[in-house]
Amino acid sequence: MCGELWVDDLDLPLQAGATTSNAAAIRVGADLVRPLLPDLPQAAHKGQRGDVIVIGGAAGMTGAALLAARAAARLGAGRVFVGLLDTEGPRFDLVAPELMLRPPDELLQHSRKVGCVVFGPGAGIDPPAHEALERALAQTSPLVLDADGLNLLARAGPGSALQIALQQRAAPTVLTPHPLEAARLLGISVEQVQADRMQAARTLAQHLAAWVVLKGAGSVIATPQQAIWINSTGNGLLATAGSGDVLAGAIAALLSAANAGQRPGRLPQDTRRLAAGMEPILAAVWLHGRAADSYTTRCGAIGLSAETLAGWMANCWTEHAGALSPI
Repeated sequence: MCGELWVDDLDLPLQAGATTSNAAAIRVGADLVRPLLPDLPQAAHKGQRGDVIVIGGAAGMTGAALLAARAAARLGAGRVFVGLLDTEGPRFDLVAPELMLRPPDELLQHSRKVGCVVFGPGAGIDPPAHEALERALAQTSPLVLDADGLNLLARAGPGSALQIALQQRAAPTVLTPHPLEAARLLGISVEQVQADRMQAARTLAQHLAAWVVLKGAGSVIATPQQAIWINSTGNGLLATAGSGDVLAGAIAALLSAANAGQRPGRLPQDTRRLAAGMEPILAAVWLHGRAADSYTTRCGAIGLSAETLAGWMANCWTEHAGALSPI
């Protein structure tokens, strides 16, 4: 269908039986993500879409936890519970009244199955946050650690009870550091992280036995098995307060759906084993960046806020499936 096709061998003829080296990284593009976005069954109920718990929001930072929770709800979670560490925080969310606010202790002691737990947005680093992180690490559900969850791990240091608990978790864990948070965890400078982002992400993933999303231009996703993925979407509009909280909530929503049995499509056979069932992380990171690209194309280079970002992500999801819905 393409017409005449020209091929240039670049004067590098392949010999019979010649082998090629493995790729250093895999590009996360639209072609890879399209089959990873889960379809919604016609007869689905909210229990099949998964529950998400968000723990964070100390005094003066409750907005961070609410942003993560709203994103999880917007990106398909069946139910979203929020445990604010601010004991005088709001009892309900006027913007998203479907969110269910509960004391953190109640949520972290609950025996029912949870699709995913998010810990860290606006959590602070005081003793109550430290104690809540200990309980979050003891959960048997997938766990997303962001923001102050990462800072608490860094303050505890290598060999600490917190880091050992993380390394020994049976359920998957996702860390979402920006370069400064990654530098704290690694005990190096931000400049060193940025000089070799792939190695920084790989080292964190291996040392902490977790998936790592090293945020930034061309976010790097590393697996504990040392596979590397590089996201192809995103721009400087994501450099705004709360953007990372939205990403954490989106990852949790897609992981929760998969954990509840709403399975997404699969990667091509040659890369499937590298993802180890964690394809929703790749899809969430791509959607996060794609939302900023879409906003830039339609609205220009200013004006995207964290509060509206999840809506743009949802719109990109729908648009990617072939139908445009209102933002």
